[in-house]
Amino acid sequence: MSASVKSLLSTLTSRGPHRVLRGNLAVAGQPGVVFTPESGLNLPAVAFGHGWLTGANHYRGLLEHLASWGIVAAAPDTERGPIPSHLDLATDLLTTLDICTGVRLGDGAISVHPERLALVGHGMGAGAAVITASRRQVAAVAALFPAPTAPAAEGLASDLDIPALILAGATDITSVSSNAIPLASSWGGGMILRAIDEASQNGIIEGRRLLAAVGVAKHEPKTARRARALLAGYLLATLAGDKTYQDFADPEATIPHTEVIDPDVPHEEKPPKLKVGQLAALLRR
Repeated sequence: MSASVKSLLSTLTSRGPHRVLRGNLAVAGQPGVVFTPESGLNLPAVAFGHGWLTGANHYRGLLEHLASWGIVAAAPDTERGPIPSHLDLATDLLTTLDICTGVRLGDGAISVHPERLALVGHGMGAGAAVITASRRQVAAVAALFPAPTAPAAEGLASDLDIPALILAGATDITSVSSNAIPLASSWGGGMILRAIDEASQNGIIEGRRLLAAVGVAKHEPKTARRARALLAGYLLATLAGDKTYQDFADPEATIPHTEVIDPDVPHEEKPPKLKVGQLAALLRR
C-alpha cells in the first residue's frame, strides 16, 4: 500500500474544494434533489438511486460530498414505500440523467458533459442503477451495497461492457439481502468488488429510519466516510479522468480498510446476525 493512497483516502473523506449549491428537480418535472458545484462547464454527473424505505434526503451528505469534489449529483425522490417498483425507479433515474444533461443548472454557470455520466445507487437503488444502465449507455456504474431487485440486476449485468465499482459490507456480503457477489460475478465489463471493513449494508443511510427502532439499519459514520471517499475517488478517476485518483479504479490497488473480493471464489453464506432490538422483538412474539 503506497503512502499516496493512504493520503488520498484521507483527503477524500473530507469535503472537496467546491462550494455546493442545492436545487429541486421538481422544477423540471421530476421529484428529487440535485447538488452541484457553484460553477463549472462540462462537469461529470451521477444519477443516484436510494435504498428501500428511504428517500433522497437520507443521502444528502453523500450527494453534497460528490458535489464538493466537482461532480453533479442528482437523486429522484420516488418509490419510497414498502412495495416499490424497481423498474419505475430506473425510469426516474433515466429522467434525472436527461435533466442533468438537458437543463443548464444554477444560474447558467453549470453544465454537464453528456459523455461523463454515471449511475449510482444504494441497496435496491443500486439494482435500479444497473437496470437503467441496461437501457442507456453511461461511462460507469457504482453499486453501493446492492440488494436484490426485480428484474434481477445480475441477470442484466453480463451485457454491460462498462466499468463498475461494487461496494459491500464485510459483515454481510454473503447474506441473502446482499447480491454484491452474484452481481460482480456476472458483470460484463471491468469490475471492482470491494468489501469495507466492519461495514454493513445500510450503514451509509443518514438520519433516523423506520426500522432503526428495532435495531436495524443504524447509521455507521465510519462506513459512510469510507464509502464516500471510495466513490468520489472512483468517479474522479473514471468520469473526470483525473489520474491522481487512478488507484481507486484499479482492482489491483490496496486501499486501507477495504479488501478486493474475487466473486468467483466460493463464499460461505452466513445467516444474518440478530441485534439486540431484533432479538427483543422476536421474544415478544
